[in-house]
Amino acid sequence: MPEVKCSVSNCEYWGQGNNCVAPAIMVEIDRHANATYNEEFANIGVETSHQDMATSSADTCCHTFKPRR
Repeated sequence: MPEVKCSVSNCEYWGQGNNCVAPAIMVEIDRHANATYNEEFANIGVETSHQDMATSSADTCCHTFKPRR
């Protein structure tokens, strides 16, 4: 898996050195930002066959985020 950097330290998957330690990463475009995915999607799979286009990173959002408890 490639190195994924993240500075959101209150995420369950945030690791030392601003590394994401999630087993999988789910990124969507902002148009789908309100989509509801089971937070355990990395283990059970999510339908991701659709394809969208973003014009910049600002048009994207990370659905992997899970608040740290």
